[in-house]
Amino acid sequence: MKVYFKLLFLLLTVLPLKAQNILSKANQIISATQIAPKSERSLATVIGYNAQGIQVILRKGTGNFVCLANNPKNKSFSVACYHKDLEPMMARGRALKKEGKTHKEIEDIRTSEAKSGLLKVPSHPSTLYVLYGNKAKFNTNTKKIEHGHIRYVVYIPWASAKSTGLPLSPQVPGGPWLMFPETYKAHIMITPPTN
Repeated sequence: MKVYFKLLFLLLTVLPLKAQNILSKANQIISATQIAPKSERSLATVIGYNAQGIQVILRKGTGNFVCLANNPKNKSFSVACYHKDLEPMMARGRALKKEGKTHKEIEDIRTSEAKSGLLKVPSHPSTLYVLYGNKAKFNTNTKKIEHGHIRYVVYIPWASAKSTGLPLSPQVPGGPWLMFPETYKAHIMITPPTN
């Protein structure tokens, strides 16, 4: 009987707290799309979380971007929007993670599939925008993300330092550099200084 009351107590106290951490559908859409170009915000597909914390499509859009709402399970805040041509790569990663694959397994599988042509990667530069930060948060009154930092990522699969002329590490604070050169996920990183 004591076990029953302990379980009931947990259900009545712990579960509502988890639900409170999940923004409403409308607020997830507003917050997730804030980093997208203004002309794309109302047209973007938005992936967020339902009341149980399961990742779902909140809105199917018709535009060029897919936006990800903040994961309420993470300690730090982060939303992202990326060009729709990156979706096969991103969706494959989400599916493999859901299957319980490790980070290394996901990367090995996606690398193999991208090399074979099974996984479609963009044949042109494709941008991802991230708004993030340990102190970042979405203000439900102002409908704005506060204390967030921006990062720009331009995917150019298989690019190298030689083909782009980019260094493999930032030469100045916030300067562009090439990450993961000569791979399916090669990309230009631009992270403006946070101070």
